[in-house]
Amino acid sequence: MAEELILEIVTPEKMAFSSVVEEVTIPGSEGEFGVYKGHESLLSSVDIGELSFTVKNKKHYYAVNTGFAEVTSEKVTVLVETAEEAELIDKERAMRAQARAEQEMAKLSKEDLEYEKLRASLARAINRIGVAGRI
Repeated sequence: MAEELILEIVTPEKMAFSSVVEEVTIPGSEGEFGVYKGHESLLSSVDIGELSFTVKNKKHYYAVNTGFAEVTSEKVTVLVETAEEAELIDKERAMRAQARAEQEMAKLSKEDLEYEKLRASLARAINRIGVAGRI
C-alpha cells in the first residue's frame, strides 16, 4: 500500500495544484467518488462540479470543469478544462454569468444550437457560486 497520496490538478494553462493529500473527492460523470491512498487504479471522466481534498485535516475546494481523472494507488491526476480554488472565485462575476445564461436561454428553444452551450455555461456558473460559498 502507498505511503502517501499525491494529487495533481492540471488545466491547459497550468498546474493548479500538486501536493500530498489525505483524500480527494472527484465529481465523476457517473457520480461523485472518493479516493484514499492505496485505491485501485481507474480512469474516469470528470463532470462540472466540486472537487475537494484534505491536507493536514483541512478541507480545500475547487470548482472544476469537464475532463478526466486517472487514479493509481499513489497518485490522482485530474486533467480538466478549468479549476478554480474556492477562495479565488469571484462570486459576483459568477452570479452575473448565471443571470446572463438564464436570460439568453429564455430567448431560445431547446432545439437551438446555442441552447446547449448556454446550459453548460449556466452549470459552470452555478457550480462556481456553490464552491465559492464553501469558504
